[in-house]
Amino acid sequence: MGRKDSKVVKHPGFVKEVRDKSLLVSIINQSACSACHANSACTVSDMEEKEIEITEFSKTYIPGQQVTILFKESSGFSALFLGYILPFIILLVTLIISLEITDSEGISGIISLLILVPYYIILYFFRHYLKKFFKFEIEEIG
Repeated sequence: MGRKDSKVVKHPGFVKEVRDKSLLVSIINQSACSACHANSACTVSDMEEKEIEITEFSKTYIPGQQVTILFKESSGFSALFLGYILPFIILLVTLIISLEITDSEGISGIISLLILVPYYIILYFFRHYLKKFFKFEIEEIG
């Protein structure tokens, strides 16, 4: 499958729903402390169920079937950049520029936060393109 070039992150899950051209796979995202033996007594442990849509698959899957989700590590870094690092840079640059122009910290803070609204709206409108760019792969367990 061409996975020799980059590392692949594997995550176990199960098929939640089979649609016409996609699969909805549920995975349990857990922090390291949620696997600890004392997690029932601790309020820090974190387990969260996430759903991932897989659009390209070759085999037939049924709901409840255990699978492994594969994601290229390099794509994860790109997603991290688009979701967190680039917005932070935009916010910081906007804050510095608007502080120089307005000389008001409050107005500059509001402007720098509001500049993120169009950024995330643009990401929302390009979500179909991003789904093609950030591809999840699936493989059967067993």
